[in-house]
Amino acid sequence: MGEGRMRGEGHGRRGGGRMFEHGALRWVLLSLIADKPAHGYELIKAIEARMGGAYTPSPGVIYPSLTLLEDMGALSAVAEGGKKRYAITDEGRRLLVENAEALAHAERKMKALRGRADRPARIAQAIEAFRAATHERLTQEPSLSEAQVEAIADLIEAVAEKVRQA
Repeated sequence: MGEGRMRGEGHGRRGGGRMFEHGALRWVLLSLIADKPAHGYELIKAIEARMGGAYTPSPGVIYPSLTLLEDMGALSAVAEGGKKRYAITDEGRRLLVENAEALAHAERKMKALRGRADRPARIAQAIEAFRAATHERLTQEPSLSEAQVEAIADLIEAVAEKVRQA
């Protein structure tokens, strides 16, 4: 399961896959909180806005990441009306500096994917399903035979031509 959801019907990200590299979401969250203390829901909306609606992280990813950052001493949390408002600590600032390269990489990926927000949801879902199916087939055991490689390549080329003509 990925670290978030693609926008579209049901908001489900089809075919799995990760939006962020392992651990990168925590640096994005820490960066946002360094700019302004926030509740988890505000952070979800901030990431969604940064992505132009192309990606919405799920609460099931955000809240465990916030808890981890809190456990690491990077965040402090204050309860406000049943919600927690997170603020960065000195340790969090140190970790941001230490992980600046990972944060920059995540921000570049977010910027690149933001441009995909204008894809119709149905097409984005179909592309993701195709990508996942292809990856799954290429990584299955036993390896593909030469005949299977040719058959799959022929299918892909035929579909590409149909897309050009659509």
